[in-house]
Amino acid sequence: MTLTLHGVGVSRGIAIGHVHVIERDQLEIPEYRVDDDAVEREVERFQRAVALARQQLRAVRAHIPPATSQDIAAFIDTHLLMLDDAALISEPARLIGELRCNAEWALKLQRDALVAVFDEMNDSYLRTRRDDVDHVVHRIWRALLKQTPLHHEAPDGRLRDYVVLADDLTPADTVLMQHQGVVAFVTEYGGPTSHTAILARSLGMPAIVGLQHARRYVRQEDLVVIDGGRGVLVVDPDPGTLEHYRERSAAETRHVATLDRLREAPAQTLDGHLVALHANIELPGDAAAALRVGATGVGLYRTEYMFMNRSQTPDEEEQYEAYVGVLRALEGAPVTIRTIDLGADKQVDGGRRDGPVAANPALGLRAVRLCLHEPTLFRPQLRAILRASACGPVRMMIPMLSSLSEVHQVIDLVAATRAELDGRGQAYDPAMPIGGMIEVPAAALCADAFARHLDFLSIGTNDLIQYTIAIDRVNEEVSYLYDPLNPGVLRLVRMVIAAGELAAVPVAMCGEMAGDPLYVRLLLALGLREFSVHPTALLEVKRIIRSSRLDALGERRDALLACATGGEVAQILAAAGRAA
Repeated sequence: MTLTLHGVGVSRGIAIGHVHVIERDQLEIPEYRVDDDAVEREVERFQRAVALARQQLRAVRAHIPPATSQDIAAFIDTHLLMLDDAALISEPARLIGELRCNAEWALKLQRDALVAVFDEMNDSYLRTRRDDVDHVVHRIWRALLKQTPLHHEAPDGRLRDYVVLADDLTPADTVLMQHQGVVAFVTEYGGPTSHTAILARSLGMPAIVGLQHARRYVRQEDLVVIDGGRGVLVVDPDPGTLEHYRERSAAETRHVATLDRLREAPAQTLDGHLVALHANIELPGDAAAALRVGATGVGLYRTEYMFMNRSQTPDEEEQYEAYVGVLRALEGAPVTIRTIDLGADKQVDGGRRDGPVAANPALGLRAVRLCLHEPTLFRPQLRAILRASACGPVRMMIPMLSSLSEVHQVIDLVAATRAELDGRGQAYDPAMPIGGMIEVPAAALCADAFARHLDFLSIGTNDLIQYTIAIDRVNEEVSYLYDPLNPGVLRLVRMVIAAGELAAVPVAMCGEMAGDPLYVRLLLALGLREFSVHPTALLEVKRIIRSSRLDALGERRDALLACATGGEVAQILAAAGRAA
């Protein structure tokens, strides 16, 4: 009997294959005391397990083809770095000696302490970093308990053309599966910002995450269809359904080939208007992916990724080298570097700040507020960004602005940093543009004032939508209210764009809304002329831009802004799509 299950589609594409269910052994973590004279041997046993885990990950990395994008190897490198992190490696050894406990138990104690910190984070991407801790810890546990390798880790080709179903997957799992010919995967846990999801998009593997309890309904060797764009898993499809998806798969292949032909084409509307189409990147290796799809630059470089999964913050020199590396990879295209957007609920040096945990981290000491509160964290980044500006076209962007006083404080810090670099005899671009992200409703309402003091604005819809509608977008109980078509959101977006037009200041959008094909014509109608999207979404956005007429869309603007419900907005958009 055909069964359809729904999860979160994180990597588009259609795949058909038989299922391999990964049933990980439920590890029984022993807890016992060790004698005083056995402590040293227990520490050595732990260290041997860490060394074996490191050897296994290095073997995985060796399987990555040399031509593969650097960001894929970077995920494995992240776990390798964690195996050298004192918080994860030295601390369990200390606990063995202090508590006279066995290695597995000591690792569990430290794992629980680290995960508790991540669980309190509000930011959805940072919260999912707890998965990295668990992935590394479980690899060490398996080494300690002498567990045999799982089937998908054996490089014998037995999983070629299979769809993998698991509770969760590590980056190492994902890379190995792609190397062995797995065509798609489904996980019961995870979200669109997990490393597994990001890797799936980079590898071009259809994938669904967050399909809870899937293993209750799907059995080993079941034939399934994966629709990674819509998040649909079809189990035991009937002949008609199977034929439907085969036709869709063929159409998708043709569509991708058509999109590939747009790489060098300009993002120009049918009536001759050019639209800037930039890419969002998280890791230096993503810059190459941006160029491969024809991005005209980087509209958002999320620098906080450099600060995570490590015990020490990156110093000025490390940050400078990363920024210059992106500039070189972009071959002269501009890059917008966002200053670190870290939250009140985590410590950038691998520990926790003194004081109580924020009751509502999304409204707490985060992003620019944190940077201004801790200039010793902020100043090295300012120096690195300014120095990088001497090597290519750099723009600096400030996240989560809510008042002009924050703008003035940042500008004063930049001026002081320039004077510091002058004293050191180090070059920088004195005209480096400074812009701000508009993601707080107060900033959107006062966008005209921000536009008078900044060189550019960029709308961050992810937070703007959740703050405007007053919902936590990662809270499953209210996430259904997260609606980009909410009329209040659209009016704020138009207000920001209009403020930019009046002040002759460029306005971009770098939030997820900009990369969703459903909203491209809506944003064009509202006046947006600069998009910054994930590289995997860029060509589809370009296709829609090239099939649109700005004059016709502009005529619908007043009607769109007059809508009382998101449903009314959707109806107008549907009509615009039919007319295109």
